[in-house]
Amino acid sequence: MNGKRDYYEVLGVVRSASDQEIKSAYRKLALQFHPDRNPGNKEAEEKFKEAAEAYSVLSDAQKRTQYDRFGHAGVSSAAGGGFGGFDPTVFSDFSDILGDLFGLGDLFGGGARRGGGAGNRVQRGADLRYDLEISFEEAAFGTTTKIKVPRHQTCEDCAGNGSQKGSGPTACPTCNGYGQVRFQQGFFQIARSCSHCRGTGQIIKNPCTVCRGQGRVEKERTLELKIPAGLDHGSKLRIASEGDAGIHNGPTGDLYVVLHVQEHEFFERREHDLFCHIPVSFPQAALGAAVKIPTLEKEEETLEIPSGTQTGSTFKIKGRGISKRGGAARGDLYVTVNVAVPNKLNKEQKELLTKFASTINTENKPIQKKILEKVREIFS
Repeated sequence: MNGKRDYYEVLGVVRSASDQEIKSAYRKLALQFHPDRNPGNKEAEEKFKEAAEAYSVLSDAQKRTQYDRFGHAGVSSAAGGGFGGFDPTVFSDFSDILGDLFGLGDLFGGGARRGGGAGNRVQRGADLRYDLEISFEEAAFGTTTKIKVPRHQTCEDCAGNGSQKGSGPTACPTCNGYGQVRFQQGFFQIARSCSHCRGTGQIIKNPCTVCRGQGRVEKERTLELKIPAGLDHGSKLRIASEGDAGIHNGPTGDLYVVLHVQEHEFFERREHDLFCHIPVSFPQAALGAAVKIPTLEKEEETLEIPSGTQTGSTFKIKGRGISKRGGAARGDLYVTVNVAVPNKLNKEQKELLTKFASTINTENKPIQKKILEKVREIFS
């Protein structure tokens, strides 16, 4: 009838397509053939209007039922708008489609209907970041400290409205308080932020002398911060509503504290486990011994070194690591043994070692034996 293509064919979907499939198909066509992307292209403009007409019918459950039963005749009055079947109201709840085009999120005036007037003046405060350096032990066991945070706070003199006492903001005469001005571009009605009031919809004739009309002042605030046990370098703590105050009594932003943990002179941390190296003498390694191991708690833990321990051997002391956040469990402490060789020997020590060395046969020299075997393999 009258040469119109099937609406499902226009959008490129099957007749059983879901609402989301229809919406996605239309969105793709709208972005492809939008006149702003095809200036002066009459064919693209007609395809854009054709897709909009098809979507205006198929996106409405009642219209779609009529169309499925009677075809174009069933929706001729509904789809026969003032632009050759194009119904501009289809965009009233679908401005996100054209919001991808050059930032025109309020095309056809949709934004003004959703949030006009003084409500546009209200803005959420910015989130703030505070970098805090703590010791290795404070990160491991937790601590409570105080920090001083510079931030914007609501002006007490004007209660955040930016005007002197006894006065208040008035509606912007340029946009009549909507915060937007509209103009016609072809068959489009476009809304843009009002340059006179900067989109707030209001102007302040008598600014507050304390905050100069901003509704906020900068002050330093002292906060008590509790750092839970087990946090590591780079961890973030979010403190709700301790960021910048919102503009014109808008919601307050949040404060994010970023931890910088100092390194420890003895322990190395890997997640919730601790690692350290301790020296032991040759007799201790050879005969076995009980050695004292320092811990983060400033206490000593006894570690039994078995006889014949080789340098580089690692032993685990359970539960002496870092507390795991949110629970009482802790990581472990891993101790690596390094056999220390004395720099100087007296005469008696040299004689004893020489006598000891003469008693060691090849079978008791596993390291030397392995080295000799490796050399023979290389040169064989």
